[in-house]
Amino acid sequence: MDKNIYDTVKKMLEESKKRNFKETVDMAVNLQHIDLSDPKKRLNEEVILPHGRGKQLKVAVFASGETAQKAKNVADLVITPDELDKLAEDKRRAKKLATEYDYFIAEAPLMTKIGKLLGGILGPRGKMPKPIPVGSDPTQLIQNLKRTVRIRTKEKKTFHVPVGTRDMTPEQITENIEEILKKITSKLEKGKGNIESMYLKTTMGPSYKLEVK
Repeated sequence: MDKNIYDTVKKMLEESKKRNFKETVDMAVNLQHIDLSDPKKRLNEEVILPHGRGKQLKVAVFASGETAQKAKNVADLVITPDELDKLAEDKRRAKKLATEYDYFIAEAPLMTKIGKLLGGILGPRGKMPKPIPVGSDPTQLIQNLKRTVRIRTKEKKTFHVPVGTRDMTPEQITENIEEILKKITSKLEKGKGNIESMYLKTTMGPSYKLEVK
């Protein structure tokens, strides 16, 4: 475990004033020496956090038959093909679902239809479904998605990513941060050389600088 990260996390948790709601712990990363005007150099990654995000994420599934039955045990919402048609006719409800649910998955044969009917709503939000085989058991995928954070950069060199919540232990938050750093440094051209600075904070608390080593 990285001692510098752990010490910063521990200090943040001890010094930040406690609030009467569950605060998220966010990390801000400032990049350098990288041309993000080139879409190929941007980050678009998902990271499964070892200790989850500390809050319940919501996953919706487009499926029918056996897959739909299995998904009902773990998914927050199952949308059948018939319900998909109705959803496409109610844009307000579709937009609400796109905001309310964190991740979507769908049986592969439904992907074309979903793209046609809901692509304009899900696509810009980065929430197009992940395809799964017909009749497959989506349980493990759904469980993983509930522990996942997405990292997406556009032209700005600063991005934010949740790394946990205030009620998690310093060890848990530190290990989540390490997993995120492992992923992003493996994707950046110069690894940690592309990271100018990093900061950590609770929702309402001050920022604490994380040393990049």
